[in-house]
Amino acid sequence: QVQLVESGGGLVQPGGSLRLSCVASGFALVTSNIAWVRQAPGKEREGVICNNDGLTYYQPSVKGRFTISRDDAKNTVYLQMNNLKPEDPAVYFCATDAQRSCSGWPISYHYWGQGTQVTVGS
Repeated sequence: QVQLVESGGGLVQPGGSLRLSCVASGFALVTSNIAWVRQAPGKEREGVICNNDGLTYYQPSVKGRFTISRDDAKNTVYLQMNNLKPEDPAVYFCATDAQRSCSGWPISYHYWGQGTQVTVGS
């Protein structure tokens, strides 16, 4: 079955960087969309980024700071987060539809990981 396992969350100072990882199994990552979605306490989930077939969708507030990359040989997707800001703390989820398009953008995906916590503070 489809499984997504995130890691890499933690505490980082404002302006700092963090890289999240998502290990995928049970589907062909190389031909599938992959997304990151976040949810802060008391707020609704919001799409951060979605990538498929060379196209990438960004939430405007993260464009220029966050990038997504894939290592298909390791079935792993990364979210590189730079210049983290006080509005970025949340639980970050990896998600997919196990299909090519990001038609679920920003938050409607079939499969989800358990999430990893990102905290920004000193």
